[in-house]
Amino acid sequence: MKVLKIFVLLLGISFGTTARQDVFRSLDFMVSPKIQSPHKETLEKVIAEEIQKRTGFEINSQKNWKTKKSILAVALLSDEKIYGKELPVLSDVDKAKIKPEGFRLFVEGETIWVIGADVRGTLFGIGKLLRVAEMTDGQIAVPENLDIITSPEYPLRGHQLGYRNTANSWDKWTPEQYDQYIRELALFGANSIEDIPFEKEEQSVHMIMPHKEMHPKISQICANYDLEYWVWTPATGNLSDESIRENELKLHEEFYKSIPRLDGIFFPGGDPGDNHPKYVMPHLKELAALLHKYHPNAGVWISLQGFERDKVEYFFNYLKEHDPDWLEGVVYGPSSPPIDLERRMLPAKYKHRLYGDLTHTVRCQYPTEDWDQAFALTLGREAPNPQPYYYARIFKEEAIFTDGFLSYSDGVHDDVNKVIWNQMGCDSNMDVRDVLTEYGRFFFEAPVAEAVADGILALEKNWVGPIVANGGIEATLLYWQDLEAKYPRLRDNWRWQLLLVRAYYDAYIRHRAIFEKTLEKDVNVVLGEAKTKSPEVVMQEATAILKKADTNPVSEDLKDKIIELAERLFNSTGLQSSVPKYQGRSAQRGCFIDFLDIPLNNRWWLEDEFEKTKKMGSEKEKLDRLELIANWENPGKGGYYDNVSDVSASPNVVSRTDDAIDYAWWDNGRSRKRLSTQLFQFLPVLEYNKLDPEASYLIRVSGYSEALLRANDVRLTPTKYEKELETFKEFLLPKELIKEGKLRLTFDQPDELELNWRQYSKVMEVWLIRQ
Repeated sequence: MKVLKIFVLLLGISFGTTARQDVFRSLDFMVSPKIQSPHKETLEKVIAEEIQKRTGFEINSQKNWKTKKSILAVALLSDEKIYGKELPVLSDVDKAKIKPEGFRLFVEGETIWVIGADVRGTLFGIGKLLRVAEMTDGQIAVPENLDIITSPEYPLRGHQLGYRNTANSWDKWTPEQYDQYIRELALFGANSIEDIPFEKEEQSVHMIMPHKEMHPKISQICANYDLEYWVWTPATGNLSDESIRENELKLHEEFYKSIPRLDGIFFPGGDPGDNHPKYVMPHLKELAALLHKYHPNAGVWISLQGFERDKVEYFFNYLKEHDPDWLEGVVYGPSSPPIDLERRMLPAKYKHRLYGDLTHTVRCQYPTEDWDQAFALTLGREAPNPQPYYYARIFKEEAIFTDGFLSYSDGVHDDVNKVIWNQMGCDSNMDVRDVLTEYGRFFFEAPVAEAVADGILALEKNWVGPIVANGGIEATLLYWQDLEAKYPRLRDNWRWQLLLVRAYYDAYIRHRAIFEKTLEKDVNVVLGEAKTKSPEVVMQEATAILKKADTNPVSEDLKDKIIELAERLFNSTGLQSSVPKYQGRSAQRGCFIDFLDIPLNNRWWLEDEFEKTKKMGSEKEKLDRLELIANWENPGKGGYYDNVSDVSASPNVVSRTDDAIDYAWWDNGRSRKRLSTQLFQFLPVLEYNKLDPEASYLIRVSGYSEALLRANDVRLTPTKYEKELETFKEFLLPKELIKEGKLRLTFDQPDELELNWRQYSKVMEVWLIRQ
C-alpha cells in the first residue's frame, strides 16, 4: 500500500468510492426468437462464455420465465413479447433515442434487460453490461438503478486486422483467436473489420494455414457477429497495362466468390501503388460490377494517399463529370489532402472514412509527441503503445470530418488505442479514464479496474518529455510491480503482459540512459586533457570508460524480466518482439527485444572517430579533432545549442514535424552515426529572445544537403557550406538584425520535389556562437 500511495502522490491520481449495487447470484438468459441464425447462436455463445469465465456460473438459455434464477433478457426494440412476456413499456422519447445499433440496458426486478434497435444493438448492449458489471466468483453486481439508453455517434467503427506476414502477431493466430479478438472489439463498440487478402509476399513461418484459407474464415466470423467485413486491396502494378488490369480483375473475382460476407473494398490511391486516377477510376468501375455480382450491397472506396495536386484535381473533376453511383466514399489516410479540405471538396452523396494509424510511434501519421530518442532507438515503431488521451484528442480533431473510421493496425500492441477509438466512435464525449476502467474490469478483474486505468495513464506519461528528467517512470514501475504481486492469477493474460513489459522496459531504458550519458560526459572530460596527456592516451582512457556499459551493466534484473515477458507474449498472443528469436518480419515490426542494449550515448560514433583520428598525419590534426568531439554540443559562453528534434536538447526550437520522420532509421536501426545526426527536421524554426544586441554571433548548422537560412526573414549568405553529414555550414549574423535582442531562424524549402522525401535536405543541429 505504501508503493500505491507514493504513486498517487507523484501522479495526482484519485480513486472513487464504491457505489451501491444490485447483486445477482444466479442467472440464465434468453434471446429474442426474432434474431435469426447465425446471430442468435453467436449472441447465446457470447453471453454464456463471457459470463461463465468471469463468474463460474453455469448459465443456460431459457424459453420459460418460470425459473428460480434471474434472467438476462436480450430483445429487439421491435419485439412486443419475448417468450410470452411483454417487454417493459418504453416511452416514445426513449424509443426515439434508440437509433440503429443503439440499445437500452436496465434492471427490472430480477431481470436484466438488453433491448437493441437491431442485432448489433443487442451485441453492444451485452458488451456494455459486461463492462459495467462487477463479475466475481458466484455473483454479478451492477450499479443500482442501472438504466442506459445510447446509440453510436459515428456509423463506422472498425480496425484493420490483416492476416499477413507483415503483422507482428496476427500471422501466428488461429481462427479461434481471431474470433475472440473480433468479439472483444465488438463488445467495445466496433462494427467493422478490415482484412488484407492480396499481399504479394512470402508466407509467414508462423501461419497455421495459407492466406486463401484464413480470409473466408475471418469473413464468416464477421458474418456470425453481424459485423461488416472489409478488405484493403492496393494495386501495385501498372493499371495502364491491360494484361495487369485483367489479372487484377480475375484475382478479385476469385476472392469475391470465396467469402460469405463482404461489405467494402478499400483501394489506396498510393501507399502502395502509383497509378494515375485516369486508370484507377475505370478499373474500380469494373471491380464494382464484379463485386456487386457476388455482394450486391458492398461499397467501393478509394483514398487519395500520395496523390499530387494534378491527380487530386483529376479525381474531383471525374466525380463532377461522371457522378459515379458505384463509388461509396473516400478514405482519408496518411499523405492524403488535408482532411477538412478533402471533406469540403467531396460531394455530399459520398461518405468519408478515417484511416487512422493507431499502431505506429515514429515515421507515421500520428507521431508520439515529445518522445525521447532513447525510446525511439529501442522501442521503435510498433512497441506496446497505450496512449489513451493522445488518441482520444486525435479522434476528436479528425473524426468530425468523417462518417467514422477503420483504423490501421499491425498487431495487438495498440489494443488500448483501438478500444479508445471504439468508444469515442460511440460517444466522443466519453471520459477517457472511464473507458480505461471498463477496459480493466472487462479484461482483468473488477477489483483491479480502477488501478489498471491509472496504471495505463501512467504509462502514457512515461513517454512525455526527456527520459532522464522523468522520475515518474520509476513510480510507474513500482506501481505495476505492486499490481503484479497482488494479482498473480493475471500472469498469463496477454494484455496484462503488454502493460507490464512497457513498465519494465521504460524503467530499464531510463536507467541505461542515465548511466551511459554520464559515461559520455566523463569521456568528454578525458578528451579535454589531450594536450597534456597525448591523443593516444586519452583515446585509450575514453574507450575504457565507454566499455563500462558492457563490464558494469545496469539493472540486469529488469532486462531479464523484459525478456521473460517477451517470451510469454510470444506464447500467449504470438507477439514477435525479435527477428532472430521469434522470426519477426523485420526489425521495425515490433522487434523491441533486439534493441534492448543498443547504445544510448555516442559510443559507436566515438569508437569510429577514434579510429579515424589515430590515422591522422599530424599531432595538431588529432588534437583539433578531439577538441571538436569533446565540445561538440558546447556553444561557448553566451552561446546556444539545439539538437532540433531532441526533447532534452532543443530549448529554442518552436517547430514540430507533421510526420514523425525526424527519427532516422538507418542501417536497419543500428546506425553508428552520432545520435544528433539521427534526428532532424526539414524546415525547423528557432527563436531566441535574450541575445546581446552589441555582440557578434556565428550561426553554425549541421545536417544534410541544403540549409537555406533566414534570420528575422533576411536570407543569410554562408561563409562555410558543407553538405555532408556531420559537417558544418556557417553564417555570420549581422548585428542590425538583433537590435532588440530577438532572433527567429527559419529555413527556405529547397527545390527537391523530384526527390523521394528520404533524400530531402535535413537540418539536425543549430549553434548560435557568441564571437
